[in-house]
Amino acid sequence: MLTELSATNFKSWPKLGPMRLAPLTGLFGANSSGKSSILQFLLMLKQTADSPDRAQVLYFGEEKSEKSLAVLGTFDDVLHKLAPERRLSWSLAWKLPKALKVPDPQDARGNPLMTGSEVKLSCDVEDVGQGRLAVQVMEYLFAAQQFSMRPLSISKKDTGRKDAPTKYTLEAQGGTFNFERGRGRPLEGLPPPIKCYGFPAQVRAAYQNAQFLSDLEYAFEQQMQRVFYLGPLREYPFRDYRWSGAEPIDMGRRGEKVVSALLAAKQRGAMVGRGKGRKPLEEKVAEWLKKLGLIHDFRVEEIGKENNLYRVSVQRSSSSAHVLLPDVGFGVSQILPVIALCYYVPEGSTILLEQPEIHLHPKAQEGLADVLIDAVKSQKVQVLVESHSEHLLRRLQRRIAEEKFKLEDAALYFCDAKNGASELIPLDIDMYGVIRNWPNEFFGNEMKDIAAMSDAKMKRRGIAGA
Repeated sequence: MLTELSATNFKSWPKLGPMRLAPLTGLFGANSSGKSSILQFLLMLKQTADSPDRAQVLYFGEEKSEKSLAVLGTFDDVLHKLAPERRLSWSLAWKLPKALKVPDPQDARGNPLMTGSEVKLSCDVEDVGQGRLAVQVMEYLFAAQQFSMRPLSISKKDTGRKDAPTKYTLEAQGGTFNFERGRGRPLEGLPPPIKCYGFPAQVRAAYQNAQFLSDLEYAFEQQMQRVFYLGPLREYPFRDYRWSGAEPIDMGRRGEKVVSALLAAKQRGAMVGRGKGRKPLEEKVAEWLKKLGLIHDFRVEEIGKENNLYRVSVQRSSSSAHVLLPDVGFGVSQILPVIALCYYVPEGSTILLEQPEIHLHPKAQEGLADVLIDAVKSQKVQVLVESHSEHLLRRLQRRIAEEKFKLEDAALYFCDAKNGASELIPLDIDMYGVIRNWPNEFFGNEMKDIAAMSDAKMKRRGIAGA
């Protein structure tokens, strides 16, 4: 699970964090306040880890590429106001699914050299000219010790432009551990880091006790593989769906794989929930759609075995006939991949949701908060949600007050933007669900509208009476 995020000079954020990430983290605020940029930053790290190009420090995505979860343009496009230092800095901390034990090669009894359940990765990336990026600092914090790579030296030409560093040094700080050189020729420097998080192979060859660094790299890659994303613009429903038997890893960026995911889960007999509440994914999705007041019944039906075609059949009420998904309210098809994703991904996953409440009426938006809470508690997943919904937030506050959701399991933020710079304001919620630092006109000014309506009513009555 992700636990903390910091960034400097990313898009509208001159400085972000340190930002605590809880099992359920909510981002609220006006349009263009920087909410989506926080999710985009995590997506940038994920697609960088997934990229086959080991020399590419950061992967900003490409148009029309399925592997691009975020298309961010160039380094200039992501750099805040073209920051004069031309440097992007960030750090990300996460908790491991189980403790990592680093064996001590000199201990015959097999006692671990280090043990830890949390890792923090920090990195500074700088533009060195002509679209080239170079890592200036790459550092892992594990078991209260730091393991970092830095350039040996950086030269400047007459133009003042920095050259890309070609030789790096490896350091260990903060504890008793020291890297021990292997036998061989004197070390004149190491190659640059792999991407923005990996140690080059020469590190393990040069130091006889550096093998564990691969475990830290792998921990980051595994954490990024556990990140799943669903965008705000979801696919329009179809009258039929074709499924070849493949099992998607998620719902797709636009929810276009939701029917395939439901069928795949059904084929392998996947069950969701815990204890006596365990049930098939399709049944769980139908249960929530009914609780949200959107449908009475929901099922995925096979049209014909020969053509691999399926359709989604929906019954609006107990007395109505079953109809196809496009023939009911648009909100059903839009919330369907949201609910399915929350219960489809593996335990320990991090789900990024942008505006999941789109096309839902207020009551369903309130119920959506209960979906997210249930997924966090029963599926042991983490949810980062970016939303404009007052109804969703109010339901979260209510569940905290009712002690149905732990206060420490929620981290809620208000994003504000002034003069092109975003600011993160943690919402101070007490044990009764009350926000003690409610931003001015957070969700508009309801009392002002009510007063204006009252004044208009009195004026109109006065005119009528005259």
